[in-house]
Amino acid sequence: MKIDLFTMPTIPSTMDEREELRPIGRNAERYQMMLDELRQIAVMADEAGIDAFSTTEHHFHTEGGEMMPNPPLLYADLAARTKNIAFMPFSMVITADHPIRVAEDIALLDHLTKGRVKVAFARGYQKRWIQTLSPGTAVAHLDDDQANRERFDEALDIILNAWTKDAFDYDGKHFQVPFPHTGIEGWAGPEWTRRYGAPGEIDDHDVIRKIGVVPRPFQSPYPEVCLPVTGSPATLLNAARKGFTAFMLAPDPKKFTEQAKTYQAEAAKHGHDLPIGKRIGAVRSIVVGDTYEEAFDIACQTTGYEYHHYFHAFGFAEMFRSSADDPNKPVHFPNVEATTQRQIDLGFAIVGTPDQVVRKLVDLGTVYGTGELDWLCWNFFAQGQSSFDVARKQLDLFATKVLPRIR
Repeated sequence: MKIDLFTMPTIPSTMDEREELRPIGRNAERYQMMLDELRQIAVMADEAGIDAFSTTEHHFHTEGGEMMPNPPLLYADLAARTKNIAFMPFSMVITADHPIRVAEDIALLDHLTKGRVKVAFARGYQKRWIQTLSPGTAVAHLDDDQANRERFDEALDIILNAWTKDAFDYDGKHFQVPFPHTGIEGWAGPEWTRRYGAPGEIDDHDVIRKIGVVPRPFQSPYPEVCLPVTGSPATLLNAARKGFTAFMLAPDPKKFTEQAKTYQAEAAKHGHDLPIGKRIGAVRSIVVGDTYEEAFDIACQTTGYEYHHYFHAFGFAEMFRSSADDPNKPVHFPNVEATTQRQIDLGFAIVGTPDQVVRKLVDLGTVYGTGELDWLCWNFFAQGQSSFDVARKQLDLFATKVLPRIR
């Protein structure tokens, strides 16, 4: 089981400081503090033998959380400071960018790191920035799920074409390559392109018919591609068909195992004969303490706090619905402690002493006794939400007392 350390880049501060220094997200001194913490975490994770390091992509968060608008640029810095750890944007939101730019950025990072790159792609869920940054705002509108999914599927097709073909064209509902798809006239160097460019880029009438994206990735045919699955059956099936790794957030062991079996069956229909758990990742919050009480307190201060006060506003409380909840009402928790406890009860938050955490991770790593899990994403590693000493201790406990035993 490979380990991905996922941190949500956060300006180091108390909540009182966020209010006093608002908008703290534009505070250059505090942003430098955050970057320094991320650098230290990446180096420590690399030395500890963690397999990958991830951050998400988000924009416009003046409030001080989710402070990473360009993961590949950050990883170029971190890669120069590390030796073995891979870097995985988790996730690049391709509905809010041009897919060719995404393909170029990831391919360039793949070369800079000589193959220490993996990438997750997502549709996105935050209106404030997706609708502002999307080329063609209307079709990326999050209230139109069908248009958003169509745009995502086209963008992903274009990225794969850009990585695998010397030159290609694409005529979709939302994207055309080249633009317009009827061809680009007036290219000033037709003979140069005809002689040195990719076959088919330019026709006999000096019209650009295809586009060649450079560089191609360092890895062949391209870096490992992952899709986060928060609950959509369509996303899970799409990952299985295309041979992508599915990172699943389903906390309940029974549901998680069912999804893993669904992935396996769908993959088999498309020529991918895989054991259960292969190309499957679990997304879990992990908190380790010298005592269970210490670990629970840290979980409340970090993952529990963030979900209760922020992410539940985006509908994430439904992830933690149980049979005890009223099916006719939205899921609601009275306080942070209740949110944290529900996450623990359902298996999303793995909290406790090293011995307790190991037992739970062994169960998860064997897909609850039915196979072998490919990836574990350590979600919401405690950076910025508490003192850096807490983050350092978490990583040290995991590296010395947990990781050797689950490996």
